[in-house]
Amino acid sequence: MTVPKADDPTGLPVSAPNIVASPAGRSMIRVRGMTRVYRMGDATVHALSGVDLDIEAGEYVSITGQSGSGKSTFMHLLGCLDRPTAGTYELNGQLVTRMTDAEQARIRNKNIGFVFQTFNLINRTKAIDNVAIPLIYARERRTRDRAMKALEIVGLKHRWNHKPSEISGGERQRVAIARAIVNEPSIVLADEPTGNLDSRTGEQILDIFDRLNAAGTTIILVTHEMSVAARARRLIHMADGRIDADAPVTDALRTELLQSAVLGAAHFEGHVLTSSAAGIKNKKN
Repeated sequence: MTVPKADDPTGLPVSAPNIVASPAGRSMIRVRGMTRVYRMGDATVHALSGVDLDIEAGEYVSITGQSGSGKSTFMHLLGCLDRPTAGTYELNGQLVTRMTDAEQARIRNKNIGFVFQTFNLINRTKAIDNVAIPLIYARERRTRDRAMKALEIVGLKHRWNHKPSEISGGERQRVAIARAIVNEPSIVLADEPTGNLDSRTGEQILDIFDRLNAAGTTIILVTHEMSVAARARRLIHMADGRIDADAPVTDALRTELLQSAVLGAAHFEGHVLTSSAAGIKNKKN
């Protein structure tokens, strides 16, 4: 399995993700009844309300929804950055919800890469050292060689010795992606990865996700941008802490998503989700 380098779309062999096979008949990700409740003073906030979901290895999934729909909370739970109030989460047949904090930390380090809207880079540290951080936490050897390889995959090898303040926003996001994949995770979780970028730079970032997915990495991307959601092969829509629609991204749906990107999110909420021509499976019906 190969990941094409950013500057070589024909692809040269580079590291493939660490794909751990799930037990026979089980999905890579299996969520049942996932609930997350927060206390905010005297108020109780139900961020997630009984979510059920299966994701297979190698899928490219976009999770959409308005602000407050629960999509980022759900991503944090899938990434072992938080614990559910109730429900179960299995990853490759392992019951994550019963793991200790240390066990979850190992899962995060070895199996999951994270990409955030705000990059989350260390400003006074060179790109190569930012990328190497997960390797250092894992006490790996030859961290610089592997970090350089990850930078090469995202087309930024020539910027290895630059600090975040010395490169553009798009280049900073590419450094963040290199950091996310340096441990060759089987899953990359991306939360609004193009939110701080112009459209052209955003397309370049999405091209990298396309190549990673083609090489076997499972991509789960949270976004409110319909043009970004259209790049995935499966669309999940959330509202009020629940999944209310789940469908493959067919050519017809992709066309509607791209049209809605021009018309605005209201068009998506009011039309695309109810479009039988697009093949949407609306879970509320």
